[in-house]
Amino acid sequence: MNFKYLFTDIDGTLLSTGNDVSEMTISEINRIKHRVQTILVSARMPSAITYLQKRLGIEGLPIICYNGALIMEGNKVIDSTEIPTATLEALYDITKDRKDIHLGIYAEDEWYVEKHSARIEKEKFNTQVSPTFMPISEAIAKLKYQNRGAHKIMTMASEEASKAIYPILQAHFSDSLHLYRSNATLIEIADKRISKLTAIKDLLKGQHASLEQVIAFGDNYNDVEMLEAVGFGVAVANAREEAKAVADAITDHHKEHGVAKAIAKYIP
Repeated sequence: MNFKYLFTDIDGTLLSTGNDVSEMTISEINRIKHRVQTILVSARMPSAITYLQKRLGIEGLPIICYNGALIMEGNKVIDSTEIPTATLEALYDITKDRKDIHLGIYAEDEWYVEKHSARIEKEKFNTQVSPTFMPISEAIAKLKYQNRGAHKIMTMASEEASKAIYPILQAHFSDSLHLYRSNATLIEIADKRISKLTAIKDLLKGQHASLEQVIAFGDNYNDVEMLEAVGFGVAVANAREEAKAVADAITDHHKEHGVAKAIAKYIP
């Protein structure tokens, strides 16, 4: 198969541990990098992706952040789709009195949260990034003063609280926002105009390339559209059933170097 581009999700797909890639994955990507561009596409913020680029030896290539809301190449912003501060304020008004729900706001390479928690510590470990601690109301005011929006909002809550708030947020924001439960306790929120697939299409358009020249890897709900649309979509063994259903192939579990094994098989 003559692929020119490899797009891969990170968490639950590319990583063999919570925050790192395996030597086998590094070796396979380095083997093909002179003929296939490997582009990381994730819900993560830029600095939580670029350290992995360095590990993989693919610095300088574009990255797709926040599920497609921000595309960067080095320090250059290629495309940016922000959630307006008016929407941030409306969402904050709904959640601010719920002591069991905490917000994280992401804007370009900034991450704002109100206080330390076990969830924040886990996120810091997994992404190798530390947040700025300040009241969410102040973070929104800061972005508003700078005439900026946010690229992603994340709600952090117990499983019960997350389940309860999700339909409320859907009722208020389903016309303008994607609301995606990345696990039982997290809801990731981005502008409805974007997705991983829209970002991939934008990048390929600039390269005069087609989706047929792409192999892509993923595991979760936000990867389904991407896996279905590209020339060859591969789901890891631990993927959601919805992702497996649209994939052209299923490789091993992410902890068993599934992406590396698929590269070896499909890009010899």
